[in-house]
Amino acid sequence: MTDGRNDGSGGGRAGGRCACGGVRFVATLPPRFVAHCHCENCRRAHGAAFVTWAGFREAAFRLDDPEGLVRAFASDTSARRRFCSRCGTPMLYDGPRWPGEVHVAVALFDDDLGVAPKAHVYADRAPSWCPIADALPRLGGASGTEPLD
Repeated sequence: MTDGRNDGSGGGRAGGRCACGGVRFVATLPPRFVAHCHCENCRRAHGAAFVTWAGFREAAFRLDDPEGLVRAFASDTSARRRFCSRCGTPMLYDGPRWPGEVHVAVALFDDDLGVAPKAHVYADRAPSWCPIADALPRLGGASGTEPLD
């Protein structure tokens, strides 16, 4: 079982934006992975039961922030969560655990990524009020990527 990573060579591009449109981005496809994250940091940062992320190499991602709206929050795990300071949209995640990658909230894409989520990470931390009800692999443990089944 893997953590859903895809290191295939690229195809097209997919773009997206924050809620107000002040921050835009373009990513070269395919993403390295698409997965649902149930960790507490993601849940709190997004105010949601989980966040679906697509991971890209930094070289395959371009951020367009002409007004300088992007701000960052450094989490207790030394990760950086970036958001739009005008509309508050949580957008990006990067950190020392995945050097050279940027993780983009899938809900922000205007274009289809052509890849469905491949796993639930930190599945053992999913809140009881939103149980996981699909057949995707469930990963967890200290790293969030250890097989649970």
